[in-house]
Amino acid sequence: MSKWALPAILMWVVLISTSASAQNHPGDGRIVAAREALRTGDRNTLEALAAQPDDHPLDAYVPYWLLLSTAAGSAPPPVEEINTFLTRHDNTVLAERLRTTWLKRMAKDGQWIAFIGAYPALVRPDEELRCLQWQARLATGEPSLGAEVSASWLSLVNNHAACDEVLGSLARRGDITEDQVWWRFRRQIDSRTPERARATVAWLPANLAPPRATLDQALKAPAAYLDRLPPNFATTRPDRELALVALTRIAREDPDAAYVHLLRFGERLTPEERTYAYSVLGYHGALSRLPLAADWFAAAGDLPLSPEKRAWRVRAALRLERWQEVEAFIEKLPESERQQAEWVYWLARSHAAQGREVEAQALYRRIASETHFYGLLANEELGNLFSPPPPHRLATPADKARVAGDPGLKRALALYRLEMQTEAIREWAWAVRGKDDGFLSAAASLALEQGLYDRAINTAELGSANANFDLRFITPYRELIEPQVKEQNLDMAWVYGLMRQESRFIAPARSSAGAQGLMQVMPATGKWVAGKIGLADYNQGMLADPHTNVLLGTSYMRIIMTDLDSHPVLASAGYNAGPGRATRWRDQKPLEGAIYAETIPFDETRDYVKKVLANAVIYAALLEQRPQSLKARLGIIAPSQTER
Repeated sequence: MSKWALPAILMWVVLISTSASAQNHPGDGRIVAAREALRTGDRNTLEALAAQPDDHPLDAYVPYWLLLSTAAGSAPPPVEEINTFLTRHDNTVLAERLRTTWLKRMAKDGQWIAFIGAYPALVRPDEELRCLQWQARLATGEPSLGAEVSASWLSLVNNHAACDEVLGSLARRGDITEDQVWWRFRRQIDSRTPERARATVAWLPANLAPPRATLDQALKAPAAYLDRLPPNFATTRPDRELALVALTRIAREDPDAAYVHLLRFGERLTPEERTYAYSVLGYHGALSRLPLAADWFAAAGDLPLSPEKRAWRVRAALRLERWQEVEAFIEKLPESERQQAEWVYWLARSHAAQGREVEAQALYRRIASETHFYGLLANEELGNLFSPPPPHRLATPADKARVAGDPGLKRALALYRLEMQTEAIREWAWAVRGKDDGFLSAAASLALEQGLYDRAINTAELGSANANFDLRFITPYRELIEPQVKEQNLDMAWVYGLMRQESRFIAPARSSAGAQGLMQVMPATGKWVAGKIGLADYNQGMLADPHTNVLLGTSYMRIIMTDLDSHPVLASAGYNAGPGRATRWRDQKPLEGAIYAETIPFDETRDYVKKVLANAVIYAALLEQRPQSLKARLGIIAPSQTER
């Protein structure tokens, strides 16, 4: 025994003695000790624990963590041991994650031949690894790489940094055209991270790239930059592109002001550059709900648009209820986008608005059986409310046996028991992928029995779309929620629909923005609501308590519901993005609730509102056991008070 092994094993014994009683399962202490050793970088302890195998569902994690720490470190990785582990644990989440780490280590060490050999075994490569795979092919001189990257160019604006070396190399050697580089440059300028455009423009030949200092001026003080444009600025493309940079940055804050600038110098741009400028105005005008947005998009003509601009060209026309334009713009979408449920629905609506009911109903029928926002609306257009779905099919004994014996689910449950939630979720998701409906129903039922509410919902959703509604739309914490719903005079179905979207009923859930608990209450909101309702001795830690979280969350729902016309669409938008924004997103005229939801400018909030309202319809059908209308819930959004 080496000089360090005894203290390490003694530490393991101490951990077992302190944790085994808490976990109440033989061998848990060793797993906890190994996980802590990985966290602290204690390789000696990891080696000692790996040398003591145990008959435990998580036994493979100990050598996995040891190999993971080695593969990610600076010492030469034990290739033979890694290969042995990958073979022994093939088709497990551990093999996938170890292979991921090992491939990134190969890339770091420049072992491109080995990388190319190992990469195909990866089941779900992340964005970084897809870029590293291109690096490997570039380094080994694969001739087809340039054409493949060029064909994917439009999807690479927000690529992982690992792609930059490949993209830059291909641009400099001519596989990527100058127009493609400028296209990427423009897209990055029109984003929250315009500084990324500096790297892109450096891929151009030196005589075509604008000076960095001048680019910085256009980014930092765009209005002043345009005011100082010399009369002959349009003689070179770099100078015209810099004018577009400044115009774009202004348009993101004030489309009307950008339009005034464009009127002043637009005639000196090329026709393509001028139509691009109008597409920028149209896009940001639509996000700002300006009536002129549709006209600006019209001025952009047939200029190829990004996916975001294509969608907002439709929404700008929809906001104005210009149904002929809605139809024309949807018809111009690429096939893959045109087949998305929202555009199928709105195309049907445009047909109906123009008196072509037969065409409209044919489109409604395509999505009417789907239980999402647009499917529910399409079904109503065909004259059908959403009826209470039948109870889920009970899992057969054979299905239950398969689930009970599944090694991945056993590992997931053991990880949940040890409060290793991240690893547990990975194991569970890996175990249920690609499984049949019987297995999924049994696994979702198991998750519900174990109180793993998010796993129950997510697993049930993987099965048939029109089955297992009582597993997909569960009602936990009812003893906490129902009294508050009655106290606040709220709709139970709406509250459950919102909570399901907020946290999937994970009590300790915490978002990256700091929202906490079942109802994802922000600390500042919790403090404000506590003051409003007279909750004494409130502190932020109380948000972790389900009872207090539900009290504050439902109280906030009541407050914003009262302030926003008692309208569930406005209140749902207000709960996610703030009541002030929900008010600003109204129109100057009464607006159909579905159109309001479709034209919410925040992607997250737009998706959130649709899902909360669809959830509410399904919950209402389950709770009340009678047919429900989504259109009735959406209703009409009145203009804001200042505009009435």
